[in-house]
Amino acid sequence: MHSALNRIQGVFGYFTTVAFVLGALTAFSVVLFPADPVASLELKNVQVIKGRPHYYSTKREEYAQIRFDLDADLSSLFNWNTKQLFVYVLASYPSSSPSSSPSSTSPASNTTTESIIWDTIIPAPVSPYSLESLMTRFFPSFSSSSSGIPKSSKSNKSNKKKPAAPVGVLRLRDQKPKYQITDITGTLTLREGASLVLGWNVQPWIGPLQWGSPQTNIASNLAGDVLGLGFITSGGERSGGRSKKFDFPPLKGSAAATAAAAAKKAGENGSSS
Repeated sequence: MHSALNRIQGVFGYFTTVAFVLGALTAFSVVLFPADPVASLELKNVQVIKGRPHYYSTKREEYAQIRFDLDADLSSLFNWNTKQLFVYVLASYPSSSPSSSPSSTSPASNTTTESIIWDTIIPAPVSPYSLESLMTRFFPSFSSSSSGIPKSSKSNKSNKKKPAAPVGVLRLRDQKPKYQITDITGTLTLREGASLVLGWNVQPWIGPLQWGSPQTNIASNLAGDVLGLGFITSGGERSGGRSKKFDFPPLKGSAAATAAAAAKKAGENGSSS
């Protein structure tokens, strides 16, 4: 006859095995939930300024301020295994200006620099089967008393709330950057071939992190898609947002910037006449 300790060990081992199997099934079940995110990203304004980009900066250097418009519907990235979604916008540009080293053929001259200028975290909606939802449903008096807010005032406050937008839908206009762009060379003026890229990271309750970006190669990541490590849209292409290519303007306040502004103004006056 088994002792009490052996019985406890057997029950605990059986419980951990069942929990592991359920967790693995939950992580791989995301493959059955194809995502179809849609996004549009456009550059609004870009300026290059020379100064201290941060309050803790010890030297003056060139940094860029970029504003953008973003329309994105990432609601299809949310499923039963999504805890939260990390969304970011980065600026991608050549690491060195072609004009600075025209005869350079080293691999370093063809590298790309990526800097995040804006990000946000979108938490998943509260599940109707969570502890908070169940307590509110079956014990409304307890939930209202524990929060310290009378039930009547709480209901009146909820009635005044405007209907919230669907989770994962972003509509940003003339959005300011959260982070300034600097370069290791200390210069950003007249850098060509830059673009804004939208990316996201799905953080599940259980399983590996899932990354998505319009610049991801489908063929090289097909195995990751099958295993649930990425997303394929219904059309067979990866979706996301990438702006049109642009060039960093001359340094703000410089002679080149003044001449460019004057030429632009003259062109506008000529077209209006």
